Amino acid sequence: MKVLRGFRAGVHGCFARRADSLFDLVDAVLATDGRVRSLAELSLQRPFRRGHGALYDAVASGEIDVPALAGLITSVWEPLDDGPLKFAIDVSSWHRPHAECARERHHCHHSCACGNRRGTVPGWPYSVAVGLEWGAHSWCAPLDARRLAVAEDATAVTVAQVEAVLERCAAAGLSHGRPAALFVFDSGYDLTRIAYLTAGRGLERQILGRVRRDRVYYGDPVPRPRGAPGRPPVHGRRFAIADPGTWHDPDLRVERDSPRCGRTIVTAWHGLHQKLERQGAWREHAQQLPRLPGTLIRVQTQRLPGGRAPQDLWLWHHARPGTGFDLDQLWTAYLRRFDIEHTFRFFKQSLGWTAPQVGTPEQADRWTWLTITAYTQLRLARRLGAHLRLPWQRPTPPDRIPTPGRVRRGFPVLARKIGTPAAKPKPTTAGPGRPTGTTRPPRTRHPAGKKTGTSHERATSKTPDHDH
Repeated sequence: MKVLRGFRAGVHGCFARRADSLFDLVDAVLATDGRVRSLAELSLQRPFRRGHGALYDAVASGEIDVPALAGLITSVWEPLDDGPLKFAIDVSSWHRPHAECARERHHCHHSCACGNRRGTVPGWPYSVAVGLEWGAHSWCAPLDARRLAVAEDATAVTVAQVEAVLERCAAAGLSHGRPAALFVFDSGYDLTRIAYLTAGRGLERQILGRVRRDRVYYGDPVPRPRGAPGRPPVHGRRFAIADPGTWHDPDLRVERDSPRCGRTIVTAWHGLHQKLERQGAWREHAQQLPRLPGTLIRVQTQRLPGGRAPQDLWLWHHARPGTGFDLDQLWTAYLRRFDIEHTFRFFKQSLGWTAPQVGTPEQADRWTWLTITAYTQLRLARRLGAHLRLPWQRPTPPDRIPTPGRVRRGFPVLARKIGTPAAKPKPTTAGPGRPTGTTRPPRTRHPAGKKTGTSHERATSKTPDHDH
């Protein structure tokens, strides 16, 4: 409880303008019984001690010291294991198809069974970085969120997030004495380019991501005999994932038994790299195209939960020479990546991340960080609220962590005990309102922009969670 009380005081200090209203707004989100559906309804919650005008003013004109708040959120994360810090980065979109007056929208990929032939929806995509944890739960630690602009390189934004997260973890003392941090990605990311750019910045990291089954990799070239004519070879033996005839004997193999998936076989091939071409993001690369060797990992399962047909999972891993390689840790860490999907769903369906009809991207950024702040308080209170439940709910076993929804239902009880650093509102009366006879000028309409980058940049504007 002491940590939670100190975190709440620190959050209040990170609000540079409209601090009391912003803090009460976060408490109103946590006190809502059920799903947050609109901003106006939050003004009716007991923790928000002001009128709805102050609520809208806080979202529209409030100021948040984002670097300080992100550093504070990182400092209260406590990874329980001694291994490398594990992170996942993925994109989720805030759909605004009818907000024609909202700036900087562009078409975001949208997957659903609603007959959307175009497959995109205008909105604001956000790249979110979270810290992963072990355990039989879906909790994770959101540490950074950045809105992707139309003209931005999604890979460059991802690399900037990797660097920012590592710097904050180092400042908080989380990475001291640990191996290189592991960053996990889903398919659609240019893993080779991310590895190249992060290595160029001197970052101690490991890159792990899922690759498509039509990818082709190459081994190290065989040295040409001395005196042989011709240019020395750049690529070696071909390894096509879709063609088992090109596979050679794996370098590592482990087998595990799981009550949910049955027999699991994991194999790995070291020293495989992707052949790059001067197209897309590599078109303007002035130097020789890099050759980054990594490890290709194949995961085979006997069955999948729900009776689904199992398919092979292919991963590619890259790290600096000398970094320890733990095959069991890598493929299980990728499975933890799906915790970010549950977090996106909880953000949208419970905390109301995409519910407010805000008019500017700056307001969307502000509300996004308020949502992350609310979730972080739930994560800090997950042990304190284990005994709080509805009469018809079963008690949480001592060895289990309660779900975010259960902690949220009991959070108002904890909030009344620890208090709030926000000051009480001053006595006031309603203002006169808009003068009679005045009207607003028509607002400028902004068409949704179209992303014209590489195929990878277009792929990263996807919505990974299926909440429609």
